[in-house]
Amino acid sequence: MYAIVEIAGQQFKVEQGQEIFVHRLEGEEGSNVSFDNVLLVDNEGKVAVGTPKVEGASVNAKIVAHTKGDKVLVFKKKRRKGYQKENGHRQYLSKVLIEKITV
Repeated sequence: MYAIVEIAGQQFKVEQGQEIFVHRLEGEEGSNVSFDNVLLVDNEGKVAVGTPKVEGASVNAKIVAHTKGDKVLVFKKKRRKGYQKENGHRQYLSKVLIEKITV
């Protein structure tokens, strides 16, 4: 059984017991969260597609940890002008464990 769910503006294909990294969520580590914006549910071949979401479906999850992603370097340069600029960024992430998918 899997579901496609929208979490913090991004769509994820999730299964029970899976751990995923999403944009930072509100809540403490170890707290439970529920996502109601389920777009599709596949229950052993029985597919339910939402218009735009599946009514009554939800995904229950637990926040495992709050972390930061890998550093992304942005380097800008204009040739022959002496202009160089380097900027770094680390995205704040939450590690989420999918506990249950209900239809």
